[in-house]
Amino acid sequence: MKNIQYILNKSEITAGTRGASLGPEAIFAAARTQQDLFFQHQNFIHIQDTNHLLDNPDHNPHAKRIQGLISVFEQLNVQVADTLKKEQFPFLIAADHGSAGGTICGIKSAFPNAKLGIVWIDAHADIHTPYTTPSGNMHGMPLGTVIGDDNLECQRNDLNASTLAHWETLKKIGFDGPKFHPDHLVYVAVRDTEPEEEAIMKRLAIKNYTVEEVRTHKIQGILAGIQNRLKDCTHVYVSFDVDSMDPDLTSYGTGTPVKNGLTIEEAKELLTQLVAWEKTVCFEIVEVNPCLDEKKNKMAEIAFEIIKDVAAVIAAK
Repeated sequence: MKNIQYILNKSEITAGTRGASLGPEAIFAAARTQQDLFFQHQNFIHIQDTNHLLDNPDHNPHAKRIQGLISVFEQLNVQVADTLKKEQFPFLIAADHGSAGGTICGIKSAFPNAKLGIVWIDAHADIHTPYTTPSGNMHGMPLGTVIGDDNLECQRNDLNASTLAHWETLKKIGFDGPKFHPDHLVYVAVRDTEPEEEAIMKRLAIKNYTVEEVRTHKIQGILAGIQNRLKDCTHVYVSFDVDSMDPDLTSYGTGTPVKNGLTIEEAKELLTQLVAWEKTVCFEIVEVNPCLDEKKNKMAEIAFEIIKDVAAVIAAK
């Protein structure tokens, strides 16, 4: 797994704000500003985005631009699976978080019999479905696409035929059925949720290590808890949204910033420890948005630091 395969995904069709598609390039710009040649010899697989759909009318109000997301999922399913089958480590630098379900599809395609564990480090739970979403923005649904539970107990929306058909297609990509067991999902730093998400988190007993718990138990304590909860898993995916960090310590250069998040140091320590774990087979970083950054390109600069630190640990495995 020392051979890292970078996968670049500029899809921003699931976000509620514009500019996340520029996030990966902003990270490259941060490296160039520092005259750092980190990316010079890296080989990138590029996912073809469907961002042109943002310029067209949409007829799926409870799952906006879902038809484009199907295309992104299908590509990620193939590329992530192929990378893993080659015994390489998929390292995804993505725009919005909505496509992360496609990454999970790819892991499950590569290892259909795996017990997959997911560490979701984010300010948000991202476990809505079209039946429960208050906004229709699918960056709130990536886990909902792969968990195999539509949370119908909390249904607030009636779906049209188009949305229903596309949703059922999306859920079956890569593997027809749940991609993981709820016991094998662990949240870190989630602190901005809707009642529907809170209900399913409670019903499925999904663990969330709050920022307060991180401060109390420190990173080593949180890591021990995660590893114990995922002890029966054979493979682990780590998904890192930069909005898990405190925007007052980083910047507001992300689509949905939430105060009182992780420090940069806490994020780095947690991520490097997680990717060092032999079970971790895939890492993804998302949601840098330079259009919203009040500190020029600060969020991208921090993301670049994290990428270098994480990559160094992966390469040493």
